Amino acid sequence: MTDPIADMLTRIRNAVLRRHAFVLVPVSKIKLEIARILREEGFIRHYKVVTAEKKSALKIALKYVDGEESVIAGLKRISTPGRRIYVKNDAIPAVCGGLGVAILSTSKGIMTGKQSRKIKVGGELLCHVW
Repeated sequence: MTDPIADMLTRIRNAVLRRHAFVLVPVSKIKLEIARILREEGFIRHYKVVTAEKKSALKIALKYVDGEESVIAGLKRISTPGRRIYVKNDAIPAVCGGLGVAILSTSKGIMTGKQSRKIKVGGELLCHVW
C-alpha cells in the first residue's frame, strides 16, 4: 500500500456511504492520531484497537445524526506521497468556512489547523474533513 492515510479515508468514506456502524482500518501511529482528532472534533463516536489472529486493526465507530445522515460530509486527502503539500502557520486554510477541520503533521505532532495556528507552527497538510 503506497498511501495508508488515503486508504483510511477511503474506507471511512465508503462505510459512511453504506451507512455502516463501524469500519476496520489497519492500525498505525499516524492513523491513531487522526482517529483521535476525529473523535475530539466530534466526527466519530469512538475508536479502539482490536486484535484478532495476531493482526491489529483500528475499529472506528461512525457517528450519525438521528440514525440517518452522517456527521462526516466529506474527506479529502491533500498531501500525497507523490506531491507533498506544506503550509506555514499563517497559510493554513479554513475548511468549509470553519465548519470542517484541516489535519496537519507538524514538528509538534499530528494536530488540527486551529491548534497549529494557536502555537504558530506549520507543517504537512494531510487532509480536510467536513
